[in-house]
Amino acid sequence: MRPVGPPNASQGRCVSRLRIDHLIVAAASLEQGAHWCESMLGVRPSPGGRHALMGTHNRLLDLSGDRFERVYLEIIATDPEAPAPGRPRWFGLDEAALQRRLARGPQLVHWVARTTALDADRQAFIDAGCSPGDAVRATRAALSWRIVLRGDGSLEAGGAVPTLIEWDAAHPCDGLAASGVTLQALTLRGLWPAAQALIAASGVVTLAGSGPALRATLATPRGEVNLESA
Repeated sequence: MRPVGPPNASQGRCVSRLRIDHLIVAAASLEQGAHWCESMLGVRPSPGGRHALMGTHNRLLDLSGDRFERVYLEIIATDPEAPAPGRPRWFGLDEAALQRRLARGPQLVHWVARTTALDADRQAFIDAGCSPGDAVRATRAALSWRIVLRGDGSLEAGGAVPTLIEWDAAHPCDGLAASGVTLQALTLRGLWPAAQALIAASGVVTLAGSGPALRATLATPRGEVNLESA
């Protein structure tokens, strides 16, 4: 039998340069996100900064360890002091359904994959039947990068299809202290075979059947913690 996927999807090739870059936890406010991080993971997140392109701001937590290097947690929220960005914010932050969920507390919503060949990898995802969007340039303080974003700000396959990012010289982990929290596993559901092939070398686990689109397992000072998307 042929693998079942989106209409006209082709079997994707393995893109070995893709790596887990960071996990996205959305929050109704950064203060809410910081309190959640301290109560859930046992540590206070580091300061982040503002994203002029999207009218958002963030806090960061290093998750690097033996299993995954140069990976971090991004707690992100709409910046109440920033002007409207003139386009939907990234990671579905403007969607009413997500805003209702965030009113009850922060939530894991997405993951971002790091690449050194963003344009080629974007095309590979298109060839695999995904709709990744277009590459845009963004900056925050001393950081600059290119990132592939869908025009409507939505996430594909419930957030299981990663957003692609290509950093310039500096990476956020360069300025983050070890947090005592490390990523142990990232499990995804809802991906068709061609999309699975593209992320096979990134270390993620893909499962069939029902369940959350994303499940991250973290080792923390308070023991093992599992974060799940809706």
